[in-house]
Amino acid sequence: MDDERVAVKTYVPAYQRETWRDHADDLGMSLSEFLRTMTQAGRRGFVDESAPEPPTTGADPTGDAVETLILDAVDSGHASWDDLVDAATDDVESRLDETLSRLQDEGRLRYSGREGGYVRTDG
Repeated sequence: MDDERVAVKTYVPAYQRETWRDHADDLGMSLSEFLRTMTQAGRRGFVDESAPEPPTTGADPTGDAVETLILDAVDSGHASWDDLVDAATDDVESRLDETLSRLQDEGRLRYSGREGGYVRTDG
């Protein structure tokens, strides 16, 4: 299976894109990530449920996530360097916060003031 990532385009009314963008924002996702997830979820109604689905990962070795972030940020007109840095940093901070919370909930990590930060608890 070829893991190369390629762009796919479609044309929808502007109001539909805005609806999707708002929903993606509510979920803390980029528009591209939201559409990819929504499409895969919708496909489940059209494909053989027993067929294995290729795994998707958050890893993006080709850097497409940064490209998507930039293009999404300038869709509405323009974005300054600082706007782009803020958008990229916000995504990293959000993911870091979510992951730290999950690891603490699972008992694999805890915050220790005495040790000056997070420590593993799962050995």
